[in-house]
Amino acid sequence: MTTERPEPPLVGGEREMLRTFLDFHRATLAMKCDGLSDEDLRRASSPPSTLSLLGLVRHMAEVERTWFRRVINAEDVPLRWSAEGDFQAAYDASSSTRAEAFEAWQAEVEQSRKIEEAAESLDVTGHQARWGEDVSLRLVMLHMIHEYARHNGHADFLREAIDGVTGA
Repeated sequence: MTTERPEPPLVGGEREMLRTFLDFHRATLAMKCDGLSDEDLRRASSPPSTLSLLGLVRHMAEVERTWFRRVINAEDVPLRWSAEGDFQAAYDASSSTRAEAFEAWQAEVEQSRKIEEAAESLDVTGHQARWGEDVSLRLVMLHMIHEYARHNGHADFLREAIDGVTGA
């Protein structure tokens, strides 16, 4: 399994750059998981942290779902892994598989892309209930890039501790 990663443009419009950088970071997370077994993906490889690569994938599915569907699209959808609204539940991938986690994540990414593409502009707003504030699609795109970049740094350490693979 080899993940292809888009090359962000050096010059372009704001929306194109945000979209491509977000897809770049999505692909980076997938690349960090390439070639690993379910067991490897579930492994908390950097003790004392309990974080795993599969937990990160599940978490990012939840993040995509929340910011695009719940906030921007105002959909009344529950979290995927917690009926109680516990965002931390997604990190527990102890009984998860690559197929389950990646199917959920990829489905949420596809929904996010559809929502972003259908939006009239980056100025479209949604309500972030946890903050009690309205936020723009622009902020959501920037926040998602930040969220992926931060967690891809975690994924770097997790992957290297599993099999020594670095880079991406």
